[in-house]
Formats: sequence, structure tokens, C-alpha cells
Amino acid sequence: MESILITGGAGYIGSHIVEKLVKTNNKIIILDNLITGYKKLINKKAIFIKGDIKNYKKLLNIVKKYKINSIIHLAAYLNISEAEKNKKKYYLNNVVGTLNIIKCCKNESVKNIVFSSSCSIYGNVKGSVNEKKRASPKGYYAFTKLKGEQIIKKYSKKFNYNYAILRYFNIAGASSTKKIGEINSSHGHLFKNIAIQSLKKNPKINIYGNNYNTKDGTCIRDYMHVTDLSVTHIKALEYINNNSKSITLNCGYGKGYSVLDIVKIFKKIKKNLTINIAAKRKGDVESVYADTGKFKKILKIKMKYNNINTILKSSIKWECILKNRKYPIN
Repeated sequence: MESILITGGAGYIGSHIVEKLVKTNNKIIILDNLITGYKKLINKKAIFIKGDIKNYKKLLNIVKKYKINSIIHLAAYLNISEAEKNKKKYYLNNVVGTLNIIKCCKNESVKNIVFSSSCSIYGNVKGSVNEKKRASPKGYYAFTKLKGEQIIKKYSKKFNYNYAILRYFNIAGASSTKKIGEINSSHGHLFKNIAIQSLKKNPKINIYGNNYNTKDGTCIRDYMHVTDLSVTHIKALEYINNNSKSITLNCGYGKGYSVLDIVKIFKKIKKNLTINIAAKRKGDVESVYADTGKFKKILKIKMKYNNINTILKSSIKWECILKNRKYPIN
């Protein structure tokens, strides 16, 4: 039995990972300040501690008390627009908070760290992007994620831990158990916005910018189902633990969809949808989707939910559960 700490384990992605991990023969500890996490998503089979990664002493006490072997570090602020307006908040949490976690590994039992990074560190990319591409973050949120990566790499040999840096592309969908999904609507995530609008009589969707240098002028993204991502974390942790190797991987399906592509799929469901073109958001990159060659070679995961309609429908079904409404799709 090992002790695994999940920071941000009451959040959207963290709760999915915990749902998988509690079925293993390990002790699972969740640390979450419940600012963007939710009590509703806390798994009762895990140990929950309310706390903040900015509190170094509390982190160190947890690592010592539970003899933590592995840390899956998800706790972060993620609103791209807010990051541009409140850089100090994002630096203290995403960068200093990550440094606090790493400092806790010195002379302790931690042997593995899995870090949730972001494809936004690449900046604008034409075509697919692989892990060798030099980072060129365009927004402040992306900058904080890159700094987190650099901190983890810098101390890995000094503090004797393996790491898996997982660069998320766009994550969406909800668990097939119908128990967990995305609650927070302030991040401006497209699939969450669509799910909310699906329950309205007169649905409206904002598209932020339609004059990008793409096939239809809207941003292009690689959308991955959250359940496949949660399995990816567990497989990545197993890999670095069993092989004593560190890895950096893109987490996506390797296919780019424009925002307008997704909105048009939704319009087939809600024919009275109003599409509003709004101003570009600062920090948004034009086009990015994953080269998954390295990902497939190393982890050899069979993706179960890599269908855009499946992702969209699971997002809408979860919204129905949250709002206690009937599923609006026949």
C-alpha cells in the first residue's frame, strides 16, 4: 500500500482521478481549499484535508504524517482572462504553491510527482505539436504552468523523485457514473457553457474571436474526455514508479476542432441557438492540438471516450443532474 496525495482532489479533474484511485489498494489523501473545488465532489473513501498549497507548514505536516509516496499535483487557478488581470494571485498559487510542494519532498518519502501542466505553454502552433517544441507561452496562466514545470524538473535529482509532466489540451465531459463532472462555470470552458445553454429556452453561445488565421476564423483545440485523462494520470504514475524514469507527455487525442465546429454540433441539437461573436480574449492561443506519438508509445492506453459527440452529451447529461432537469436530447 502506498500513500498518494492529490492536491486539488475536490476539483473537476481531481475528483475523477480520485474516483479511479480509491479502487486501488492505496491510501488516498485529498488536499483542497474548496475555492474552486466542491464538497459535493469529495470521495468518501479518501481522506480529505481542507488546506492550501500556499501553506508550506501544513503541506509538510501532511507529507510527514501520511508518509506520502506520490503526489498528483492539480491545485491551480485556471481562468485565462483572470490571470491577465491578477498576476500576483496566479503567481503565488500556481508558482509559489508548486515550489512549496517540491520543498516538502526534501529528505521525505516522496518518490513520484505527477504535475498537471497545459498545452498553452507552447503558444501558437501550426499543425500538431510534440513535446520537443520550445515553450512560448502567450498568456500569464501559461507562464505560471511553465514555471511549475521548470521547478519540478530543477529539483528532481536533488530531492530524488521521478516526475510525469502532463500537458493537458482541452478537457471536457463527465464521469459515466454520473457522480462527478464540471461544476465551476467561471473558467469560460466551451463545453461547460454549451451544457448550461442546453437547458435554456433560448440558448446563446459566445465565440471569442472569428478572425484568427484558421479554417473558419475561430480557435482550434484538441478536446479530451476527463475520464480518459484520469486514467492517463494513473498510468503515468505507474510508469514513472515502475521504471524510475521521468516523462513529459501531451495529453490529447491528436485531432483539432475549431470552436465553430463544436458550436455547429450543438446547433444540430438546439436549432434555435444564437451565436454571438465577441472580442478575442487576451491569453487565448490561435491553434493547438497534440502530436500523440510519444504518449501512445509510452503509456499504451486505449482511449474509451475519444468521440466529440460522446464528450458533448456527457457534459450535457451532467448539467441535467446538477440542475435536476430532464435530458434535453432525444
